[in-house]
Order: sequence, then C-alpha cells, then structure tokens
Amino acid sequence: MVIVGWWASSKKQDQVEVQHEARSHSKKDADDLVKIEGVGPKVVKVLNAGGITTFDELAHAKIMDVQKMLDDAGLQMMNPEGWIDQAKLAAKGDWKAFEKMQSELKGGRKK
Repeated sequence: MVIVGWWASSKKQDQVEVQHEARSHSKKDADDLVKIEGVGPKVVKVLNAGGITTFDELAHAKIMDVQKMLDDAGLQMMNPEGWIDQAKLAAKGDWKAFEKMQSELKGGRKK
C-alpha cells in the first residue's frame, strides 16, 4: 500500500514538472505568430495546439499538415500557403523582406 501511494505521488510530481516545463518553454520561446499576415489569435491557438509556437517551426511545417489542423478546428476557409513563406523570413530575422512580402499579400494570400 505504501508503495502504491509513493508511486502515485511520484507520477503526479512528474506530471507537474512536465506541465511547468511546457509552460515555461512555450512562454519563453514562443514567437508572436500573429505577425504573420493572415494569422490571428484563433489560428495561433490551433497552431500552438499542433505544436507550432515559433516562426522556425511554422517555416518547416508542411502546408498539408497545417491545413489539416485548420480543417480539424473548423477553420476550413483559411489558407496557410503564404504563412510558411513569411515564417521563413521571420525565422531568419529578415524583417525587410518580410515586410515587403506582406505588402504584396492580403489575408496571407497574394493579391
């Protein structure tokens, strides 16, 4: 009985540490994905839930995977094609090219 209590207690502690680490990681390392033209707070929540919290992660994501996340969240009208190109520039810190690209987009898509 003591062993079972110890085991359950240690599992709960491990879970708390993992949750704390995940929260610390996401707050500290997350990028402001709403800077991407066409991405708003709802989309950020979907991307974050799918494990995408940085420009680099979005830059390396597959369009089909991102589209599936959006579809599953009921955001079928969204098109992530332009987001990945923007994220590549943001991940490199090329803000001049990033802004130029955004001036050519409307809702994340080419005008």
